[in-house]
Amino acid sequence: MSRVFRVPVAPARSGGARRIDTADRAPQAAPARAGIVAGVLSPHPPHLIYAENPPQNEPRSTGGWEVLRWAYERLRKRIREVHRPDVLIVHAPHWITMVGHHVNCVPNPRGVSVEPIFPHLFRYSYDFRTDVELGEAIADEASDLGLVTRKMRDPRVRVDYATIGALHLVNPAWDIPVVSLSANNNPYFYSEASLEEMEVLGEATRRAVERTGRRAVLLASNSLSHLHWHEEPELPEDMEREHPYNNHQYRWDMKLLEAIRRGPTAPLRELITEHIEATASETKAGSLTWLLAAMGWPQVPGDVLGYGTIIGTGNAVVEWTPEGGHRG
Repeated sequence: MSRVFRVPVAPARSGGARRIDTADRAPQAAPARAGIVAGVLSPHPPHLIYAENPPQNEPRSTGGWEVLRWAYERLRKRIREVHRPDVLIVHAPHWITMVGHHVNCVPNPRGVSVEPIFPHLFRYSYDFRTDVELGEAIADEASDLGLVTRKMRDPRVRVDYATIGALHLVNPAWDIPVVSLSANNNPYFYSEASLEEMEVLGEATRRAVERTGRRAVLLASNSLSHLHWHEEPELPEDMEREHPYNNHQYRWDMKLLEAIRRGPTAPLRELITEHIEATASETKAGSLTWLLAAMGWPQVPGDVLGYGTIIGTGNAVVEWTPEGGHRG
């Protein structure tokens, strides 16, 4: 494992103030504040895209999982009208890298992403822009903080379905540049104690966003409880068959979400680990810990926009903002 350590954040540079006579000038709107403007727990089950029938996805459906899809619709409105980000940064558990943390620095990834377990639901043609400058800055900051990092530059890279799923569900127009981060599956498979390393990656992400002057929305592409059915109904979108895997899994999801709704987020450091042990939660990949650490463990509650199960797994769409204000 890589050596992890902390470096104090350097104070921002400031120059001498210069007086400007503005008496004869018309008032101007204040420039949009740079930095991390929101963080979203944005689960990626392929069923949600399948149910939506976007033109990029080959399979067709009759709908389903509306509560979660409506939650994403509310989130899209907030992103467009309130947050207005320059970039979406996503950490997803299915871009698996066994050594270190990789950052996609390919300018224009294009191809077809196929979900290996549900290829009959998800065969998605993607074509998007990467914010290469920010991606390189995140990798450099992470390396400076002691993490093993790699800048992915191979244009043949095939983007995983968890990355594509979260990005589509948040922004189906694909008109906002992206930075995608890998999940180092050494800690994912062997030890949730390595969530501490995800805090360092979060700090590196925040520093890079601020240094490059971006307005960023972070996406943690995780489900919650992650035990699921091994067989699906003949009609995948048959909602009669959709319910929690068991009551134990559901109650633990509610325990975590109740803590999120109360705020602040600092107690989640321990509760996320407890939830992982109790439910085989997909947050073991570290995406949620990365997001909250990048935001400085906000003192505000999260806004739970929706919760639902997909093949028995628990999924919640949750938004955090630095000030805790939510609209729409």
